[in-house]
Amino acid sequence: MSRASLDEVFRTARARARALWGLVVRQVTLFLVTIEHTWRRSLQVRVVTLTLVVSSLLVAVFAYVVAYRSSTILLDRAKQSVDAQLDSGQAFAREQLIVFGKPYEPNVRGTLQDIVSNLAGGDSQDPSSGLVVVRADNVNEITAVQSRPGDISGVLGGDITRVVRDGGRATAIRSGNLGAGQVKYLVKGTPVSTKFGQVELYYIEPLTTQDSAATQINATVLATGATLVLLLGLLSALVTRLVVRPVRVAARTAQRLSAGLLDQRMVVSGEDDLALLAASFNQMAANLQRQIVRLEDMSRLQRRFTSDVSHELRTPLTTVRMAADLIFAERERFPADVSRTAEILQTELDRFESLLTDLLEISRYDAGFAMLDAEPTDLVPIVHRAVEPLRALAERCGVELRVDVPDSPVIVEADPRRVERILRNLVGNAVEHAEGRPVVVRLVSDGVAAAVAVRDHGLGLKPGEEKLVFNRFWRADPSRARQTGGTGLGLSISLEDARLHGGWLEAWGAPGQGAQFRLTLPVRAGDRLAGSPVRLVPEDADVPAVAAPPQPRAITQAPAEVAP
Repeated sequence: MSRASLDEVFRTARARARALWGLVVRQVTLFLVTIEHTWRRSLQVRVVTLTLVVSSLLVAVFAYVVAYRSSTILLDRAKQSVDAQLDSGQAFAREQLIVFGKPYEPNVRGTLQDIVSNLAGGDSQDPSSGLVVVRADNVNEITAVQSRPGDISGVLGGDITRVVRDGGRATAIRSGNLGAGQVKYLVKGTPVSTKFGQVELYYIEPLTTQDSAATQINATVLATGATLVLLLGLLSALVTRLVVRPVRVAARTAQRLSAGLLDQRMVVSGEDDLALLAASFNQMAANLQRQIVRLEDMSRLQRRFTSDVSHELRTPLTTVRMAADLIFAERERFPADVSRTAEILQTELDRFESLLTDLLEISRYDAGFAMLDAEPTDLVPIVHRAVEPLRALAERCGVELRVDVPDSPVIVEADPRRVERILRNLVGNAVEHAEGRPVVVRLVSDGVAAAVAVRDHGLGLKPGEEKLVFNRFWRADPSRARQTGGTGLGLSISLEDARLHGGWLEAWGAPGQGAQFRLTLPVRAGDRLAGSPVRLVPEDADVPAVAAPPQPRAITQAPAEVAP
């Protein structure tokens, strides 16, 4: 195989390894995200998990204490038993050896054999039984005697024999193999005084029975603890379910209520706290339903009253308008005071007619009957059409009207009548509050959104008034004389017109720095705005620096349906 082929094989293998590693990482990440999501969203999972963790820790501590105490008790009992045997064996060996004055007497060896056999019992040859050893390291004529053969040097150890040889009693636990496999032994030794010197007596007792009993106790405790933990987890899951289920039902019922399904209620069963919660919830829902229905009825009556009054006033207004027009046309033939009255009557009738028109428009929005007649529209001529009729008013107020629009068309899918009405209201308000200073109308588009900003340099707005200006009949200064005879509904209608387009109508103002109103419309009808090409806070405003507005982008969505 050539080097190029080997390189290709290695590259393929590395690519497959990277792909496999990426798949593993994604699966692990997905698993962790799922666990984290379940932990955050499920109260039952958190309660059961915490119960299992805490109960497992408690059971583990309990099992450790029980196992430790069991092993200690069994070992203590084994020590007490061997101590008793060692005491009796020491006395018996002393009685048997006290008759000998010299270690080399002929019966000494046989007596030692009898002592070991007697102390070891009838099962001395059983590898699993205890072992008795008699030694005399200080007497050269006597060799060690043990109840059965085997190498005990590893179990006995020099530290134990040293203590016993020096006249003390020694105890130790050793592991070794004395014919029954690797076993743990309890080793005890004591000196036995005779006329010819000191003899050492050792008991080597296997702890097999104690270890087996301790193992069984540990297994029983662990099995019982694990069963208890599982039962606690199951119990906590059942109890948590009893509590969480009504809460979930209450949450779903509340969501349905918030969605407008006011007839939703919880099922009340029993007389406990959860039943009391369900009954209280149902009572609250019933009260809310009654209040909402009452408010809806009042709102419906109010809208109907406004619409009916507006319609009913049209007929007498038309009659009065005809008479007023006739008087106004002939006002030159009347005395000066009557002529002035005719002019005032004409002006107030115009204002009254505008008020009725605005009330009808507001009633359409309140009833959900407003319709958007969107079509591709050039905003440049609309801006001029909204500004030109107000130039006479601006001249009377000593205000310079400046219009800054692009040379090329700005095409937007919008209702031209509503957009022109919005701009006419904004420019008229700006001229009213300009205090003789210039008013600038600027149109900017970036292909995604188009914005018209109307800037004045009058008294401005106080903090918080940038939201109040769109309220119905709200005026910043009620004592201020108006030049245009507005109805107080213009900005409210303009805000509804902007929302109907899926656009924004916003206000900014500061005391002594004037105000700026910004209308932002999506270029395509149905797009959702994410930004505006014009800053809401003017660049010439003396305010702390703010972050640049986000670049606008449109998120396509289906246009909202409007009630017919």
